[in-house]
Amino acid sequence: MSFTCLAAAFSPLDGLAERLLPQAFSADDGSHDAAHLIRVWKNARRIRAEEGGDLRLLAAAVLLHDCVAVEKNSPLRAEASRLAAQKAAGLLAAEGWNAEDVAAVAHAILTHSFSANLAPRTLEAKIVQDADRLDAIGMVGAARCFYIAGRMGSGLYDPLDPLAENRPLDDKAFAIDHFEVKLFKLADGFQTAAGARMAQERTERLRTIRAMLLDEI
Repeated sequence: MSFTCLAAAFSPLDGLAERLLPQAFSADDGSHDAAHLIRVWKNARRIRAEEGGDLRLLAAAVLLHDCVAVEKNSPLRAEASRLAAQKAAGLLAAEGWNAEDVAAVAHAILTHSFSANLAPRTLEAKIVQDADRLDAIGMVGAARCFYIAGRMGSGLYDPLDPLAENRPLDDKAFAIDHFEVKLFKLADGFQTAAGARMAQERTERLRTIRAMLLDEI
């Protein structure tokens, strides 16, 4: 699919999207691909409809928040958002953006990451963080969790103790452990009221998905 076709999903900022998409994501990671960017953009638009925020800043931050690819098991993982923010700043400066707007987008990218553990200070940064984290929970979040587990060479679950009742949780070894280690906790840290409400709904879906998996095994 061409970048022009993909950019249409970012209307009314499709012109900006077409220029940034070639630098926006890694082609070989199905959990951080164009589909992920489009879903995060849709989440951001839904939140913005209730909370407000600058649409142009949001679009640039969403498009570029994963512009530097760092694997989940890399020692540089906690640096991924900082590296992405630096790259994004250069790309937007080359686009002719003023320094204040470049800094605003860079801040949103820097603080979106769970691994970075930095608090967003602006409304746009709060929306981007919430929009990205919504894609880690619910049905899509479960699908991405299992996809990444396969990518990292992990198993789906411990066949003798899937709920870790008599062993330590280990989400590097078993995908289902990641639900308890991280995914079920994400809803407690949302920044906007709209995002928090959506997160509660998706967390319930995530619990249902785990329950169905446990029933089948």
